[in-house]
Amino acid sequence: MILFSLTFVTTVFAGVQWLNLNPYELADVERGIPYGVAVCFILMTHEFGHYFAARAHRVDVTLPYFLPFPSFLLGGVFPFGTLGAVIRLRSSITSRKVLFDIGASGPIAGFVASILCLVYGFSTLPTIDYLYSIHPEYVGMPSIPKGGLTFGAPLLYSMLGEIVTGGADFVPPMNEIYHYPFLCAGWFGLLVTAMNLIPVGQLDGGHVAGALLPKHAKMLGKIALAILCLFGLLGFLPLFGIDFEFGWSGWLVWAIALFIFLRRTGGRGASTLEMPELDVPRRTVAVVCLFIMILSFSVSPFTLSL
Repeated sequence: MILFSLTFVTTVFAGVQWLNLNPYELADVERGIPYGVAVCFILMTHEFGHYFAARAHRVDVTLPYFLPFPSFLLGGVFPFGTLGAVIRLRSSITSRKVLFDIGASGPIAGFVASILCLVYGFSTLPTIDYLYSIHPEYVGMPSIPKGGLTFGAPLLYSMLGEIVTGGADFVPPMNEIYHYPFLCAGWFGLLVTAMNLIPVGQLDGGHVAGALLPKHAKMLGKIALAILCLFGLLGFLPLFGIDFEFGWSGWLVWAIALFIFLRRTGGRGASTLEMPELDVPRRTVAVVCLFIMILSFSVSPFTLSL
């Protein structure tokens, strides 16, 4: 409960900063509550998806540990206010079926929660005057300036934007969506979902892949790491004056972190379980997880330009 409370506080303060307000001003703090509620809702839904699946299989599991991150104290480093949440299994798993269910349930639940936030955010978009209240310098400009911190649009985000907004007079561009709490939180939820479904090691995607394809899971993980490294290296090209907006340097950091974790655990995971193949419904869910990752993934989740 303490970690959850701290995470709620840090995400609320992050929500205040996303609005270009001062988190140290008490009058501004309540403006960050919608963002804090949305982010905590997505994280809680994801982790309790794991939790209830584990309990359904009588696996001893902890309640979620939420990870607060005081970005408001760190100059805006990773400005989402949290590093996510985790649960810890306190008993061993001997069945690929059980591990699959636990691994797949979290990202599916978090994906649904992210969709709900995005649909609500798109369906309640304020007029452009709301953005003008945050950026009064935009008033009178022929269009919203490009540049600054720009989020990459996952396929699902773009699809929902088209479907839900319909003929809306104004839809914020990707370099302004962090001023819209539910759009920002829903986008963050998709990023977390995509990162967790990468089929590597102890990630949810690693559990799903290992339970489904135990003989090929390690090779699949190596391929995934290689692709992440490629996307990460491409993200450095603009530093050398090459205008190539494809990739993100953070993917290289994520790949290195996953590789180090794999070395420390010796590659142990679902692929070591020798159990019968998964049934057809679970194999269908595995395909659903693949599509969820594709819909949620952005090759360039962040770009920063002047």
